[in-house]
Amino acid sequence: MDRQASHLWIKRSLFVFLAVLIVFLHLLPLDTQPDRWPFPDLLIALTFAWVLRRPEYVPIFLIAAVMLMADLLLQRPPGLLAALVVLGTAYLRSAAPGMRDAGFMAEWTTVAVVIAGVFALNRVVLAILSVQQAALGPVVIQVVLTIAVYPLIVLLSQNVLGVRRVSVSDPGTRRAQA
Repeated sequence: MDRQASHLWIKRSLFVFLAVLIVFLHLLPLDTQPDRWPFPDLLIALTFAWVLRRPEYVPIFLIAAVMLMADLLLQRPPGLLAALVVLGTAYLRSAAPGMRDAGFMAEWTTVAVVIAGVFALNRVVLAILSVQQAALGPVVIQVVLTIAVYPLIVLLSQNVLGVRRVSVSDPGTRRAQA
């Protein structure tokens, strides 16, 4: 039992470390020229991949705290994208058991719809509140790049970080089914 609890907290700490690393690399001034292409939102892709693989590694309060930190450090409206990502992860968390047997293409399609929905709702809320936003073109490119990078994030999460789907043979799942 102690080993499972320590493994759980190690994975949660790894998620926080990766989130801080992604935000740090985003803030790092590598070039003084503006980017031609917007950067994909790796933090959202990582969060969605981990929620669908092992939801216990990324509880809602951890996602909310990490996304709020990202909102504040990246100078986005505080809490808006964090709330939308929390809603998206709640939906994915509820849909995860049904997608377990559906295959990766179904998962990728579902995640693509959720990512597009998060970005679209973000723009709608900002428009309703009359907040100045980026042009639509770069945002659409960012959405497409975030969706395109999702399989790579899943591959790295599974093969390098060991964040795999819960299987029936896992010790924790037998208790949940009994």
